[in-house]
Amino acid sequence: MRRMERLFSYGTLQDPAVQTATFGRPLASSPDALPGYTTRMLRITNPEVVRTSGIGEHPVLLHTGDPADEVRGVVLELTAAELAAADTYESAD
Repeated sequence: MRRMERLFSYGTLQDPAVQTATFGRPLASSPDALPGYTTRMLRITNPEVVRTSGIGEHPVLLHTGDPADEVRGVVLELTAAELAAADTYESAD
């Protein structure tokens, strides 16, 4: 049995279509949240990421330190190779 990695996602990697395009399959996930953070939108300049997600702006995390702030998302279960693919998918923006 291969070891599974966990990745918190609060953006487009939650989308099964993006998962299939990036990893070749939808991933198992469970709801989670990251306290002390909020998000803002970032314009994406990588055309492949925009094509895959269908969205020209993606949320990015901002640390506030305020425990009342919380970013909701999911924890994805993926292989080490899929984790590397997630790094490739995430834009340098």
